[in-house]
Amino acid sequence: MDRALTSGMRLLSVALLFALIPCAVAEVPQVAQKPIEVKVVVVNMFEVGADSGDAPGEYQYWVEREHLDTVLPFPQGYHDLRLNAKTGVLGVLTGVGTARTAATMMALGMDPRFDLTHAYFLVAGIGGIDPAMGSLGSAVWSDYVVDGDLAHEIDAREIPKDWKTGYVPLGKSTPYEQPRAARFGDDGNVYHLDTALVDWAFNLTKDTVLMDTPAIAERRQQYEGDAAKRAPFVLRGDNLSAATFWHGRLLNQWARDWVKYQTDGRGTYAICGMEDTGTMQSLTWLAKAKRVDVDRVLVLRTASNYDQQRVGATAAESLAETKVRQYSAYLPALDSAYRVGHVVVDSLVANWAQTRDHIPVLSPVR
Repeated sequence: MDRALTSGMRLLSVALLFALIPCAVAEVPQVAQKPIEVKVVVVNMFEVGADSGDAPGEYQYWVEREHLDTVLPFPQGYHDLRLNAKTGVLGVLTGVGTARTAATMMALGMDPRFDLTHAYFLVAGIGGIDPAMGSLGSAVWSDYVVDGDLAHEIDAREIPKDWKTGYVPLGKSTPYEQPRAARFGDDGNVYHLDTALVDWAFNLTKDTVLMDTPAIAERRQQYEGDAAKRAPFVLRGDNLSAATFWHGRLLNQWARDWVKYQTDGRGTYAICGMEDTGTMQSLTWLAKAKRVDVDRVLVLRTASNYDQQRVGATAAESLAETKVRQYSAYLPALDSAYRVGHVVVDSLVANWAQTRDHIPVLSPVR
């Protein structure tokens, strides 16, 4: 055979070999990275600046005090995630309102980087408290989260004289019409948290000493009722979640009545927030997909303000004073959320050998 032809065939063979190498490499299966097993997800809703080192929002105390030092990009959600890789505690910031919260929580639940099947979820945020139930800086564990957005409404100036409100349940013609029933089988109006878990969390934290200040002590005296005047304390009461920031005595009465109606008399309104039905809706559907356990959810709201005006003020005057970072008990409420919430988080993590597979319950009384 001609030497030049032989040399050419060798070069062609080498060229073909190198051309095939990328294909061969591409066909080598990649080793899948094991998802991070998360023990507790702390759910906060807003931050006013950086995650640490400046004026705090709901996220900052958790980031700093729980050492959530590992930043994980989360472009499909509202804000980057933060993780303590040693403890397995993950922090998520959802954004304000039910829509952003629902989208963020669904994105987290479907993220393949995490194994959330045994994770506990602690919502830890601030809210407006009913002065008949508690005081500034107090912390509220809830059994029921009730939606305050899904409804019919007519303007208050046009309601019939015998109506208490212009707010009407979906599918009904008058306020609080009986029998109560979801219009579409499940409207997402009411979420009932696992009673045994709430019992356990409340019992674990009920004696926690909360921050008090001269400023909030003075403001408490401007409200009527023993509960409103108490120093901050931990209590049990239910949560009204509505994306509209409502305020005033008349709407407070609506909140009380609405929670009673939607829970068939079992719930008692105590505190309001703007996101928690969004969280609960996403976690409910993620549980159906076997991504999370919805019985492992706790909702803790702490009182940054009262949900209505003080004696001698109008609702409009009170609302004008009620802005983020200007709430009567803004910093004490942020501190209470961490001070109470971290007791639960630390206990779940410290006892992970048991709590991973078994939801903690109160020890039987002997």
